[in-house]
Amino acid sequence: MPEPTLVYDDDCGFCTWWADYFDERTDLRVIGFEDLPDYPEVRERLPEYYEECSHLVTDERVYSCGASIEEALRRYDSGGPVGSALRFLRNFEDYERVREWGYRQVADNRDKWGRVMSKTPPARQKGSSDADDADDAGADANTDDER
Repeated sequence: MPEPTLVYDDDCGFCTWWADYFDERTDLRVIGFEDLPDYPEVRERLPEYYEECSHLVTDERVYSCGASIEEALRRYDSGGPVGSALRFLRNFEDYERVREWGYRQVADNRDKWGRVMSKTPPARQKGSSDADDADDAGADANTDDER
């Protein structure tokens, strides 16, 4: 695998916002679920029910759900305050359980979070030449109906 890859739900405006955030600030390759057929080397490493959450695929392992976001955040700021906070939190026995609970709470309420931060998902942009203009104007920030 040539580079670490974040795989996300590209039919979700909230997920797209975060995917773009990491794409602009890390060395991660970002691939939406819809584009996975173009990346069989990534798809074959994902769990059977991969569409249930995001994943970060490296040569060494596959991070899923909360672990994928934690690893993306670590890569974003390994030497800064985020990296320090993650190192601190990993000292607690219940950290992984709480991390995954938090991920699930956010994932299950993406429609609400999408009202605060959202972008037009790539899966909804195909065939629409005005989608980029809508993103630039912020027109979709409060209209996303994520799954």
